[in-house]
Amino acid sequence: MKKLSTSDRWGYAAALWALTYGVLGVAWALGMPGYPWGASDSDPDGALSVLAGTTPGFGWWIASFSLVTAASALALTGNSGHRAPLVPAWTIAALLVLVIPDSRLLMGVAYTPLLTVAPLFGWELGGTTFADAWPWPVLNQLVCVLGGLLLAAAALAYGRKREGRTWFTPERGRVAVYVAFAAPLVYCATRWAWALGIPLGVTGEFMAEGEDGMWLAGAYLATFGAFGGVLTLGLIQRWGEVFPRWIPGLRGKRVPPMLAVIPAGFVAIIVTVAGFTYIRFAIAGHFTADEWGAWLPECFWPIWGAALATAAISYHQRRKRPARPMSAAGTR
Repeated sequence: MKKLSTSDRWGYAAALWALTYGVLGVAWALGMPGYPWGASDSDPDGALSVLAGTTPGFGWWIASFSLVTAASALALTGNSGHRAPLVPAWTIAALLVLVIPDSRLLMGVAYTPLLTVAPLFGWELGGTTFADAWPWPVLNQLVCVLGGLLLAAAALAYGRKREGRTWFTPERGRVAVYVAFAAPLVYCATRWAWALGIPLGVTGEFMAEGEDGMWLAGAYLATFGAFGGVLTLGLIQRWGEVFPRWIPGLRGKRVPPMLAVIPAGFVAIIVTVAGFTYIRFAIAGHFTADEWGAWLPECFWPIWGAALATAAISYHQRRKRPARPMSAAGTR
């Protein structure tokens, strides 16, 4: 039996995902409960989605889109018998990963660690629970992201097999790391300032709305982002390839590439999605100039996400090559 190539495996997985999701679309159109879009009492934040205005009847369009997705995925496999265009696959992957989700995906990820430790310290967090952070409409966004990533992986493997080269070079990866490190710092500065009572980029009235501890939560999110920026530097440092000496049990051992690539890639997706949500609302006129600190820094998050994704893929490509000695500064 012929061994499946990497693009074949990813392509078949993406096609299976698409057909399964298409069945869900038909079921929603026929009246099955659980349609994940559209603002409703069960999803009060549904207006954040680009599909907020749809109804369960949109499930027929979902089924049609799923069939196109499956066809695009199968075209990337060895059984297609011809050279497949990559534009449809990349376009569909971008829609699934970057357009259909919204900023609630980032909030769910960011609040999960906080919700995990809150009971240990008796924090109330305004009554927020895991169910609030991860309702079905947000979990569905994860399902859509999964489908997009499967298709993107198939397209990436297919293109590399056909072309034998990649755009993600170590040089571009190094520049991307520094951009990804710096991009969230303006957001961090505003949230840290608010926690200290400094109305940076907002009005006094806006500051008064967060006196119940909201700005402390914002400072937590900012610190979370800054810490992620520091970890991004590991993609070009020695400690991103070999565990440092101060980590018991792991010191001197090789860092599995996917241990860095998977978190970096996922964060790249969720910050880009959140950034697009803020951009959509800014264009729609939902924000005011005198409160720029509450929305303008987030509009630059797609740059952060693109840089982080480039850095992660470049790191992965570099780690697959034979190891070379590290320089004294810890970079290549």
